[in-house]
Amino acid sequence: MERLRHDDPPRLGPYLTLARLDADSTGGGAVPERRYLARTADGERTVLLCAPLPDAAAPAAWAVEAELASRLSVPRFLRPASQGSEAGLPWYAVPYTPVLPLPAALAAHGGPLPEDLVRRLGAALAAGLAAAHARGQAHAGVSPAAVLLGAAGPLLGCFGAVRSAAPGGRPGLDPGCLAPELRSGGRPEPLGDVFALGAVLAYAASGHTVPEQSELPPGLRRLLASCLARDPADRPSAPQVLHALSTTGPARTPAPAPAPAPAATPAATVLDEQAPPPLPGRVVAALAAQSAELLASELPAAPPARPAPQKVH
Repeated sequence: MERLRHDDPPRLGPYLTLARLDADSTGGGAVPERRYLARTADGERTVLLCAPLPDAAAPAAWAVEAELASRLSVPRFLRPASQGSEAGLPWYAVPYTPVLPLPAALAAHGGPLPEDLVRRLGAALAAGLAAAHARGQAHAGVSPAAVLLGAAGPLLGCFGAVRSAAPGGRPGLDPGCLAPELRSGGRPEPLGDVFALGAVLAYAASGHTVPEQSELPPGLRRLLASCLARDPADRPSAPQVLHALSTTGPARTPAPAPAPAPAATPAATVLDEQAPPPLPGRVVAALAAQSAELLASELPAAPPARPAPQKVH
């Protein structure tokens, strides 16, 4: 949680803003939208509240993307539950659960994430993208800041950030996540999402969206290089990325064979929705701290009531 700034709206629709979700400088590139933790005036509902950037050239286009996201039911995509407009500023809200943007998770962890966790996160995100691509829909906003980590696994927000950006300018979008064809003005396509996913996984594993090969775990170098290929035809599809991440893994020293045990339930896999990727202890602690701080937050004081006009005799 970050303190509100002077230019942040105190209220959007029925929600009073309490804090920012994102820090001003996250080390993972800018965020293509404003994100707040907010609550209704009666204190009954707490939400993650999103709005376009103050200098967004096309807030109406942002609202169109939010409407499209609300009609999609895709695993791992953040889905708006309500939306509206306040003084010409569009917004959407989703019920609050403790989440950290990927840059904040790396900051809490103290550096890049372990390779096994990067693979699990990548598999979950690739599964969501594969489902969207099968419907002919590109996410067009995949970046480190768009990935929200929580106890139930990762979610992808910032839907349609590329499509809603004004031509020639994409404020808040990490340039390392923009495929070459998008930088030259091309339309967002599924293979552009794959490029961005490769950049996100490179960031999770190294702290940079455009790292040196030596900064990446050896077991991920070949896959990420293919995702980041300049020519879209040389990139794998999202299902192929999912397959590569879920069928291979970092080299491990073989463990001694365990003693025979009674029959048990099958081990969870990266595709098991009931077994989200286990998060590092410091990331879990940061999520708990966010939740506790939010619970302790007091609603902003209501503006004083105007005195009733006095009759003049």
